[in-house]
Amino acid sequence: MRKIIAGLFISLDGVVEAPDQWHFPYYNDEMGAAVDRTLGQSDTLLLGRVTYDSFAGAWPDREAAGGEDQHFAKVLGDARKIVVSKQPLEFTWRNSELLQGDLVTAVAALKNEPGERHIGMSGSVSIVRRLLAAGLIDELHLLQHPIAVRKGMRLFEEGAEPIPLKLLSSETFRTGVLNLVYAPAEAGQGTYDDAKVHLPRTDLFMDT
Repeated sequence: MRKIIAGLFISLDGVVEAPDQWHFPYYNDEMGAAVDRTLGQSDTLLLGRVTYDSFAGAWPDREAAGGEDQHFAKVLGDARKIVVSKQPLEFTWRNSELLQGDLVTAVAALKNEPGERHIGMSGSVSIVRRLLAAGLIDELHLLQHPIAVRKGMRLFEEGAEPIPLKLLSSETFRTGVLNLVYAPAEAGQGTYDDAKVHLPRTDLFMDT
């Protein structure tokens, strides 16, 4: 079964909306390598319509321009791009197609298709939420920036069921960005009585 890896830029206060307005001061070679692990090393991209429109409006021109990011632009162009949209779309970017049918059912089938590389996601917050809730995302890569944006959509909305996660790895970039990799986890069980045995013992610091 193929993995789905979702990557998101996220602020210290959980905002994932409009990262182009706050994340570029923190972009360096370390972050570029992390993005490449999510997108550049996949052969299939699963994208929401808004994210797809943003990508399609920029990367084909960058590939044609032949600049420093031409190679990455070509990698994205060569990848199979599956777009989640409730409306029919006309595609001009090569290797693009519309996801057919129910999201959860179609993505579960996509994971079962043959392939040696993972399926990458970037942005597409509403899609990530639904796939996380359905247990279909294998790894969640969060690039947490040391900034409180204080406005905008957050990754996890209020009022929904908890989503337990386990930390697979963490790395601190020179800019202070945290590269956090999570995977789904089983819900933990415990009470205060279980936790209090781990509290500091104040009697150890008292004069006798």
